[in-house]
Amino acid sequence: KTSEDHLKVHKMKKKVLRKQVRAQHTLMRHEGIECISHATQNLVIANAGLGNGMSRHQLLRIVEEYGLVETLLMPPNRPYSFVKYGTTEAAKKAFDALNGKEVRLEDFGHNIVLYINFVEKVFWQNAVPTSLPPGLMVIEKIISPEEERRMLESIDWIGDEDTQNAQKTLKHRRVKHFGYEFSYDNNNVDKDRPLPGGLPETCDLFLEKCLKQGYIKHKPDQLTVNQYEPGQGIPPHIDTHSAFEDEIISLSLGAEIVMDFKHPDGRTVAVMLPRCSLLVMAGESRYLWTHGITPRKYDVIQASELGENVGTITADVGDLTLKRRETRTSFTFRKVRRSPCNCIYPSVCDSQKGQQRQVQPSFPHNETEASKLEQEYVHKVYEEIATHFSSTRHSPWPRIVEFLESLPKGSIVADVGCGNGKYLGINKDLYMVGCDHSKNLVDICGEKNFQAFVCDALSVPIRSGSCDACISIAVIHHFSTVERRLATISELARLLRPGGTALIYVWAMEQEYKNQKSKYLKEKRGSKDKEEKIETGTAQRMLGDQMPGSSRQDSTRSDRLLSDSEDEDCNAKPVADCRLPVHTNRTAFHSQDLLVPWHLKGGPKKKGESGDPVLFPAGSKESQELSPVFHRYYHVFCEGELEAVCRSLDCVRVQKSYYDQGNWCVVLEKL
Repeated sequence: KTSEDHLKVHKMKKKVLRKQVRAQHTLMRHEGIECISHATQNLVIANAGLGNGMSRHQLLRIVEEYGLVETLLMPPNRPYSFVKYGTTEAAKKAFDALNGKEVRLEDFGHNIVLYINFVEKVFWQNAVPTSLPPGLMVIEKIISPEEERRMLESIDWIGDEDTQNAQKTLKHRRVKHFGYEFSYDNNNVDKDRPLPGGLPETCDLFLEKCLKQGYIKHKPDQLTVNQYEPGQGIPPHIDTHSAFEDEIISLSLGAEIVMDFKHPDGRTVAVMLPRCSLLVMAGESRYLWTHGITPRKYDVIQASELGENVGTITADVGDLTLKRRETRTSFTFRKVRRSPCNCIYPSVCDSQKGQQRQVQPSFPHNETEASKLEQEYVHKVYEEIATHFSSTRHSPWPRIVEFLESLPKGSIVADVGCGNGKYLGINKDLYMVGCDHSKNLVDICGEKNFQAFVCDALSVPIRSGSCDACISIAVIHHFSTVERRLATISELARLLRPGGTALIYVWAMEQEYKNQKSKYLKEKRGSKDKEEKIETGTAQRMLGDQMPGSSRQDSTRSDRLLSDSEDEDCNAKPVADCRLPVHTNRTAFHSQDLLVPWHLKGGPKKKGESGDPVLFPAGSKESQELSPVFHRYYHVFCEGELEAVCRSLDCVRVQKSYYDQGNWCVVLEKL
């Protein structure tokens, strides 16, 4: 080789080394994973991730040339992947051959250069599996291929180009309206100007089927047809509340696609919509969550299912790949609303904008906000209501008693979140100790001669591995983020010895299960010594009554929450600063995150005042002088959610799970 060739090689080696170092810094900064200089079985490959267009099947084919691959992890939206080989020698061969190598991305048609580093171990903590947003359903194969063909052929994208302004060519898609035109200028419909012709006749049988199956309550009178080419999409948005009724249904024709849903607290759920499937949005999923389609040519999907599975796309880094999009047409049916929307989410409702100004707590967006929310709407509230709360907590639940009585004699048991100590004396053969965040509740335990102390369930001052069993009854649903709920369960697991068990109860979103109403729904409001003793309208009145100049009519709307939102409109905009809804007691839940009223019994009233309660912050002077209604924060769990959180911990296994009178329950075993 000439000196010029040697110079080129030297420059190339320097460039590869520079890129290697940059990749090391990126990995450490973003993921906290340190690259090492000595050889191991594990490699990180920069520029070979789902985030920059490398599919699983192509990368697997590349790395398998150098030896047996035990693990291939491809984190979503990241430009790198992790490979674990069967031997260190195979990993060294791959390192030498692939570092600085140029390869062509098969699905994108351009070249990339791979940069390789060794890491100590291949590890990636998967996100907690997600469930569908409340009120959302996906029904597979709702129509036949022949029905699909007829419906697609009924849309003339060329002949009706200028008819009645019914068709638009937008930046990211083609749109055609039937029944009523949706105006993107004001994000609404002109209800007095229906379009001629109504809905296509080919839709009649399909809509009759939806009515018969109960997917919709009323026959839609507005249809929007969207056509998406690969690379096109629709921004995240909530369909304008004042324009349309509750149920919105959307039919996917021509191709599958992944639709992204986002909650105001930052939770996201990617949902696979297969070809010929029906998406039904109602309740919380329709009114509160944004939905949209990210403009891209490929979707990240489950490799094992090839994208054909219905439901959420989980962040299983060992089972993700890319799938090229195809042309998709959606038929979205809605019922035009004829009266103002009176939903329980006024901070994102244009009908209710500006009607209420009192600031209520928002969904937390970070740890600081979560901690503050729990301090104000859990910890301070229980300190205020401890005596009344304790008077309603005297009857142990049978299946919890059964768990405690099944433990061996002499077992050491921690009751984390023990409240007034209802379970501390159930089995005299156990050594039980309780803890709770509320000093007043712990004092009540002391009055009963139970062993209990004050602490946070996130940090229990008990030695690791010292407990034979733990119980956590109606505690974890008071933590306001999935990370804090997971940390609480992890803390329970830390206390257990190997083989030890923990029983966890949380409040269920499903208060009617297997056609049976829970005790919570069956009990009449105002019954003696019930915790939610509250008259109809009280949960709403106390929110409006404290506002200067508010009228009774404005302050008694069902399940209303307060908002100071200044959003210009609710369509095609992300949800921001959304307020927690206030639940109406003894009714079904309409939101997973909410405030549940507690009517404090026996509080003194000033002479001459009415009996209507007024909401004041916990600990305020007014709350001491009046009979206030306090609000406790809850996250009610959907079916499968508690088990999914528990299974994300490697140190435990779910021994048993069940539903018990409006609660989801699991028994965990420490591995």
